[in-house]
Amino acid sequence: MAETIQTLEELSSLKPAAAPQPPQYVQKLDKQGRAYATGKRKDAVARVWIKTGGGKIVINDRPVESYFARPVLRMMIQQPLVASNRQGQYDVVCTVSGGGLSGQAGAVRHGLSKALLRYEPDLRPVLKRGGFLTRDPRVVERKKYGRAKARRSFQFSKR
Repeated sequence: MAETIQTLEELSSLKPAAAPQPPQYVQKLDKQGRAYATGKRKDAVARVWIKTGGGKIVINDRPVESYFARPVLRMMIQQPLVASNRQGQYDVVCTVSGGGLSGQAGAVRHGLSKALLRYEPDLRPVLKRGGFLTRDPRVVERKKYGRAKARRSFQFSKR
């Protein structure tokens, strides 16, 4: 049991417990010098590998311009690189499955952010502030019985 403190001198002699140290993040690379991460959004899952290079992005063996034709989706994928000021420094290879194009772009962005973090742990504050490391939990609500869709009822008629 702890001793009782009688005087102020005894109180000042007590040292406060050391604050817990934040976890130290270390670089995690495979044998080819790549960082790997998995990103998810809605029903889409993206497996992302990054390594130093000229900034080439390949998704499912196709260049990003042909896979994501809409500029908004391409811009969405580039966001973590732009926020960390690393565009044009990494080659990105992705395999994406499930969901639609918007969900797949979000999954690639999430996976790219996590892979960047594994390659350069010092980028964590920048990526965290941009919200790129958080998995978006929103998914489609399921359809309920007795309803036309998840919430919409069938059309009401008095007759």
